[in-house]
Amino acid sequence: MARQISTRSSRSPIPVIIGAGITEQWYFTHLRNLLDLRIKIRPRFFGTEDIKQLDKKISQVVNEGSIAICVFDTDTCEFNPTEKKKIDDLKKKYSGKRNVVLCDSLPSLEYWFLLHYADTNKYFASCHAVVQELKKYIPEYKKSELFLQTPKWVADMTLEGKLETAVARSKKFEGLGGSYSNVHKAIDIMFQAK
Repeated sequence: MARQISTRSSRSPIPVIIGAGITEQWYFTHLRNLLDLRIKIRPRFFGTEDIKQLDKKISQVVNEGSIAICVFDTDTCEFNPTEKKKIDDLKKKYSGKRNVVLCDSLPSLEYWFLLHYADTNKYFASCHAVVQELKKYIPEYKKSELFLQTPKWVADMTLEGKLETAVARSKKFEGLGGSYSNVHKAIDIMFQAK
């Protein structure tokens, strides 16, 4: 009697999103639900701005055999040399690792949101400055649980090619100075895993 051979294709590991706060958690949760993305979002992987803690979470995800997508802001390294060194060390440690994707934004994730609406790599000195600009396009935007938990603001950013536009703009501004976001790397990985 012949052995039965499994014809089930092995799927790549499911990417796990690690983020520094509730904005990242809600954004990626809504994105996953709206676009039916194959990603994991666990509350325990959110809520810390500390690079050492983010590194621990990355190691945990990698040790589980998954792909770690770490989303964080780099505004603190602009005025704190100690934080800049920590971030530089984290980037160096994971440089070239295919199972770790670091998606930093300067000054904050809100700059990524702004790229859905505006073609700019203007330097924004703070998250507050970006939020003021973002409010021209999303007037009700607030960094509050009450606002962030509603999916409409993310749904609006997926309409009419806005997400694809943000990815293209983010790539266009890579390495040019000014504000930046590497969240496009997460988007690329998430769509590959779909």
